[in-house]
Amino acid sequence: MACRLWAAAGLVFFLAIPGELSAQSRGLQPSLLPAGEQPPIPPAPIPNVPAAPTPLSPEAVLTPPPAPPVARPAPAAVPTGPIVPPGQIALALAARFGRDPPAITGGLLWRIYNEVPDTTTGVFRLVREDRNASPVLLLPPGGYIVHVTFGLANAVKRVQLRSETVREVFEIAAGGARFEGRVGDVRVPVGQIHFDVYKGSQFELGEKRPIADNVVSGDVVLLPEGTYHVVSNYGAGNSVMRSDLRVLPGKLTDTTIVHRAAKITLKLVGEDGGEALANTAWSVLTPGGDVIKESIGAFPVVILAEGEYVAIARNEGRVYNREFKVESGVDREVEVLAR
Repeated sequence: MACRLWAAAGLVFFLAIPGELSAQSRGLQPSLLPAGEQPPIPPAPIPNVPAAPTPLSPEAVLTPPPAPPVARPAPAAVPTGPIVPPGQIALALAARFGRDPPAITGGLLWRIYNEVPDTTTGVFRLVREDRNASPVLLLPPGGYIVHVTFGLANAVKRVQLRSETVREVFEIAAGGARFEGRVGDVRVPVGQIHFDVYKGSQFELGEKRPIADNVVSGDVVLLPEGTYHVVSNYGAGNSVMRSDLRVLPGKLTDTTIVHRAAKITLKLVGEDGGEALANTAWSVLTPGGDVIKESIGAFPVVILAEGEYVAIARNEGRVYNREFKVESGVDREVEVLAR
């Protein structure tokens, strides 16, 4: 009877746990067997019995399934445009280098004028001024004149503000010009050279006035598209050079002007290599008698174009002179003997 019960128990246990049984699953615990009786060998597995589903682990049973995602409302859209108060209209402005080139991102000055001139003075009243590259201005409805400058270039438009935001893009065909001077391969230091810019070619007839003067070496001059010529003044003597250039929209044109000149230091001495005499008045002349430079001092320095010159020194009522020659790039001292 005990063997039949064990066989039935072994069958039920086998059906509950698929696969190979462990050593403990082949019989009851020794403490549950009658004394002196060995556990019987369980019968062979019954063929064609489907395996029981794999039981869930305790963690899987105790862990609840993940909650479905909760649909959250999308954040409210933040307005990107300006908040326009009642009675005002937004005027958005921008500028670019002509039709196709990129936008101008700096160096702009915007001025907004009332469309109707003052009845007393006849002058258009300035309403607003802004230096941002792309300003958005809030103005009352009406007509205005918008004027923008980019260096020496400018553009103007008439706009009407009615009910909606008005956007205007100005086309300014302008570029930049930058200059430097050299003597041979040596760059002229800043402060010893300056430039004057004129409209048109240097070969055009007629008297012209500079549109930009005393431009420092390395500075950028913003100009409308077109042809210009620049006059380079090296020092305060006669070293003057000219050059033509072409300014293109949205481009920076670099112009290097080469001078053939040298720096000359004048000295009035009692003997060769002697001490310079103070309180000496100087004149530097061309061989034809044209005065190039006049100064007073013991060590005057003059920058001269290459060529031949005459130095005249006046000291204590006496006059001394000497002829000398200037070679390009050869800076030197010229001594005049007081004899």
